[in-house]
Amino acid sequence: MSESTAGAWVLDPAGSSAEFLGKSFWGMLPVRGKFGSVSGSGTVGEDGTISGQIVIDVTGLSSNNKQRDKHLRSADFFNAEQHPNITVTVSSAKLDGSSLACVGTFSAAGTDNVPVTFTARVESASDDAVVLSAVLPMSRGKLGMKWQQPGMPGMVKDATQGSVKVRFVRS
Repeated sequence: MSESTAGAWVLDPAGSSAEFLGKSFWGMLPVRGKFGSVSGSGTVGEDGTISGQIVIDVTGLSSNNKQRDKHLRSADFFNAEQHPNITVTVSSAKLDGSSLACVGTFSAAGTDNVPVTFTARVESASDDAVVLSAVLPMSRGKLGMKWQQPGMPGMVKDATQGSVKVRFVRS
């Protein structure tokens, strides 16, 4: 990314994806899945300042288990009926080689503006397209997702992570 990347960018949904990884059964079983569509936009200033937003559709999440997917969309977790999107807002990002140190907020399941910092990796960059990937660690508890199997505390771990691979093109 260079001065030639300055300007407005829009996320290419066809070249972008969002996934999640959580642990259940006391941290022994991974639960992996994909979210629905991804949209967003970003801006690179002439001075190199970077900001943007990624919106992830929760209603289309899939973990390849219909019963679990229905539960994850319920009010116990994402509450997709009332809050159909996850929003990651990057208020600032600093480029360091092929990494972006990002600072911003995370909103999901009716909890807004949870502070988040993460590193995004620049996978490719040209004058017309930029591909970024990132892993965002998150606490379910900070998002109000405190559900546990009755009588089995600790069955669903608090720590989860989301990963995104996003492609931005000039708008």
